[in-house]
Order: sequence, then C-alpha cells, then structure tokens
Amino acid sequence: MPLPKSIDETQKLLATGEYVAERSLATSLFLALAMKRPLFLEGEAGVGKTEIAKVIAQGLGRELIRLQCYEGLDIAQAAYEWNYSRQMIEIRMAEAEGVKSREGLAQDIFSERFLVRRPLLRALQPSQPAGDPPVLLIDELDRADEPFEAYLLEVLSDWQVTIPELGTLKAAEPPVVVITSNRTREIHDAVKRRCFYHWVDYPDAQRELEILRRKAPRAAEALSREVVAFVQRLRKTELFKLPGVAETIDWTNCLVALDKVALDPETVNNTLGVLLKYRDDLDRIAGDEAARLTGEAKTAAAA
Repeated sequence: MPLPKSIDETQKLLATGEYVAERSLATSLFLALAMKRPLFLEGEAGVGKTEIAKVIAQGLGRELIRLQCYEGLDIAQAAYEWNYSRQMIEIRMAEAEGVKSREGLAQDIFSERFLVRRPLLRALQPSQPAGDPPVLLIDELDRADEPFEAYLLEVLSDWQVTIPELGTLKAAEPPVVVITSNRTREIHDAVKRRCFYHWVDYPDAQRELEILRRKAPRAAEALSREVVAFVQRLRKTELFKLPGVAETIDWTNCLVALDKVALDPETVNNTLGVLLKYRDDLDRIAGDEAARLTGEAKTAAAA
C-alpha cells in the first residue's frame, strides 16, 4: 500500500487500525513517512506509543519487525551474530577434506550464509527485498544502555550496518522506523536529532471516550462515560503511576465481563488492581477516595 499523501490520509490510516489520533500526531507521522525519517515517540507507559507502529504496519500492509530493548542489549541480539556452530562444522569438514588455505577458509566461513540476522539487519535487508520495506519498531529505547544508542547512530543516519568481517550492508530503501521511550532516563540528543519527535500524552476525555467506543464496543455508553470521567479524575491525584489508556480499556472490558452497566463504589474498590499497579497507590485510592471519585464521575457523566 502506498504511503499517505496528506495529514488527513495519515489520520485515516491510523483510524483503519482503530487508533484515535490527534492531528499533531498525524502531522508528525506524515512528515516522518514523507521525509523517510525515524519517528521518536516519548510519553508515559500505556498511552499507545507501541500501538502506533503496529497500526502503521497493518495499515500499510508491511512486515512489523520489533526490537524490544532491555538492559544489556548488545549487537548480537539487536543487529547480527555469526552462526558459530555452523562455522565450526564447516571448519571440521574443510580439515577432513585436507583444505589448508586459512585465508580462503576464513573468507568462506565469514560469508553471508553464516550470518544470523537480528531485527536491525532484517529491517535494513528484508528477506523479500522486492517488496516494500518493513516497519521497524525500536521499543522502549530508554531501557537499553547508553552505548547501544551510539551504535544506533549509523543505522539511523546512513541506513547501514558495518560488519568488520564482511563490510558494510546498506538498505536499498530505508524502513519505516518508530522509536519509543517511557522516559525512565533521557535519550542522547544525537539520537533525537536524527528523528522527528512527538510527545504522546494522556488523551482528553472526549478522545478517551472515542477510544473506548472502538476498543471496548460492548460497554454501555453510560458506563464508558463514567469510566472516562473516573480515570480523568484519577490522573489528577498524586500517584506513583497514573493509569494509561491501556488500563482504561482493560478496566472497561473487565466491568463488562462483570455485567456492569454503571460504576458503584464496591465494584470500583474490587477492581482497582486493573487500573493501579502499586500497593501505595491502591492504599491511597481504595475506600473513601474511590467512593468520592465514583460519585464525581457519575455526576460528570450524567451532565
């Protein structure tokens, strides 16, 4: 499928994947696609950053290649590594056949047929090069160590990976790159300079209600309105971890599973663990505070 030719088409592309995007996000995504630049999405966990890459891949009909970052991530897991077991077998077979040219053997075992491609290299050199380039999702970059960011600079600048034993492997056409960060630490400016940046914030009440209509369609309209009003108020309290959109959707679907058509203090208390993930937050909200927020949410939804 061709890339969108306008911001409106970009919004429609996201809407086909049931993603409700504000126009500023659609603008950033359109520019990133049009100018073949990585899109750097930063924001709190659960606001829908990863989902954007999934929706893009689905809407464009392209392969999604996901690199999940974590502490200790290195080149072998992210870009490439050599198939050492196959190389050893090749060496043993060559010795058995009486091959004595070490230089020729080294060139043979360090050829592409012994190369194991990891997400970065797979995105630059897909298995079906004749098709459209894939969507590369570098998820939660802030979880990786800083040296890995330095390694990314060559990939994001020149769309290539340098392998000492083999040379430089360059993409015929750049992949669509989406990088996400939960901002548990600052990402180096050198990475951000190579990307278009967008901060993904919590949605306002109107957009969150529209998200629920798409992602939790079985919920009664009154229940969805009360849920949104409750969560919007909950995000204004001092909590260690505010609930994201993902938690709002999960909570609504849980309430539907309990056959609820409206909020009540007892059900809210019994299901707070779907919204809040830390004991201190649960202790702060459970009981009287939950009852107060429920009452305010019902009044606001009815209005």
